[in-house]
Amino acid sequence: MTARNVVIIGSGPAGYTAALYAARANLEPLLIEGQQPGGQLMITTEVENFPGFPEGITGPELMQKFRDQATRFGTEIVTGWVTDVDFAGGSPFQVRTRDQEYEAAAVIVSTGATARLLGLPNEEPTDSGPGFMGHGLSACATCDGFFFRDKEVLVVGGGDSAMEEATFLTRFCSKVTIVHRRDTLRASKIMQERALSHEKVDFMWNSTLSGYLGTPGERLTGVRVKDTKTGEERDVETGGVFLAIGHFPNTKIFQGRLAMDDKGYLITKPGLTATEIDGVYACGDVQDSYYRQAITAAGSGCMAAIEAERWLESQEG
Repeated sequence: MTARNVVIIGSGPAGYTAALYAARANLEPLLIEGQQPGGQLMITTEVENFPGFPEGITGPELMQKFRDQATRFGTEIVTGWVTDVDFAGGSPFQVRTRDQEYEAAAVIVSTGATARLLGLPNEEPTDSGPGFMGHGLSACATCDGFFFRDKEVLVVGGGDSAMEEATFLTRFCSKVTIVHRRDTLRASKIMQERALSHEKVDFMWNSTLSGYLGTPGERLTGVRVKDTKTGEERDVETGGVFLAIGHFPNTKIFQGRLAMDDKGYLITKPGLTATEIDGVYACGDVQDSYYRQAITAAGSGCMAAIEAERWLESQEG
């Protein structure tokens, strides 16, 4: 078993930032990257809302810079993912991967959240080929809405997230059509009213997507829409598609080990990243169901590292 001061579980803006701050504090952190090294930004083409890059930068390029900066100051990065943790006995904690077991005086959890997708062919890039994600298909209107200026787009979903995304997109898009599998919405009344009353928002009821049209990795040009009542399908041209069917936090291995809300997000103390277990911290989208932005994730990664550093110092006495 390898003993470490700090083990960071997960990467992305939160994990890499936590590693950077922990490394600069001479804590010699170990970061285990997770199943998607770099997080959701690895499937994002252009990032124009991260400070310091006025010309914009691709998601993978930004995450590589985060990674390089963390390793520059001494972060050790392991490619792989954590299979089990043991927090029950307090610090030091046990963190296990398929190949190794680590003992950690402090642990920072930054495993992120994953956007719910439809599971259609060519949705995401795979080993067999590119996908439409980042090429006309998005799961974040706040991140990507600007790139769809003056276009007619579709938003898939019927809850508050879909209404919020659709309303936000009206700032840029000429028309926003919400595609919903039923003829009634599950969104709250106020969110429904905002969308239903907006002149730029239309609805495609009793409909679901059954396929994407265009060239994967280049540009989505349309979708195949299936009528949920008749089963009939038709092709619809569109300038872009936003999936707004929710996110799920990557917290499965922490069930029964850390406190979670009813959606599975880790619970931290108000204004902090500390969990209910002394020495265990959570940052980024794994504990943030509201903002879900790279900049807020990075900020909470900084907080987690500073909190961990100060807690470790308090234990030395």
